[in-house]
Amino acid sequence: MPMNPRYRSPAELPGVIPVFPLAGALLLPRGQLPLNIFEPRYLAMIDDALRDGHRLIGMIQPDGVTEAPKLKPALFKIGCVGRITQLAESGDGRYIIELTGVSRFRVEEELTVNTDYRQCRVTYAPFADDFIARKGEDAVNRDALLRALTDFMTANNMTADWDDIKQAPTEALVNGLSMMSPYGAPEKQALLEAPDLKTRAELLVAITEIELAKKNVEGEPPLQ
Repeated sequence: MPMNPRYRSPAELPGVIPVFPLAGALLLPRGQLPLNIFEPRYLAMIDDALRDGHRLIGMIQPDGVTEAPKLKPALFKIGCVGRITQLAESGDGRYIIELTGVSRFRVEEELTVNTDYRQCRVTYAPFADDFIARKGEDAVNRDALLRALTDFMTANNMTADWDDIKQAPTEALVNGLSMMSPYGAPEKQALLEAPDLKTRAELLVAITEIELAKKNVEGEPPLQ
């Protein structure tokens, strides 16, 4: 496996991947997700991903609605596989890593394995467009997205580097804002499962407008 591979189709990714269940964590294609790894089972997962050469980890959220054992929660069916593109040792037994999103996947089967971390058989076929950078940018209402972002930041007394935001490619803007959004697991899952970039942008605007409306209700605490 080359050090900096460019994945062009679902066929280039492995059918079985380790998965890291983490509520509220959203990874999208070409997005960067920093992670602090400290649990022994996930340290072993990182070691194995590096040893195997593919350096791929599947990020997926636990499904809090479906009943399951606490130590092995049920998983949503859709996640996103990312490649370890940065890794540092903390000196106290932790890994500080960054995953770069490659493609979403659908879980076909969770496997019975000897590892302490979970592994799934997955398919990437429903998400072939994830391999095409900036696919669907022209259909996004960028102005509406920026208006919603401006209103949200004003309402929450937040600041941003607007020069960088205005210069960012639309795909990076939509996916980056989705990943950094302070919303809950159901909203993050909906953003992940959006069929295309336009729908994801519209959903992000709608969720933001709902949160802004809540702030106008007397007694509603501000979103932290």
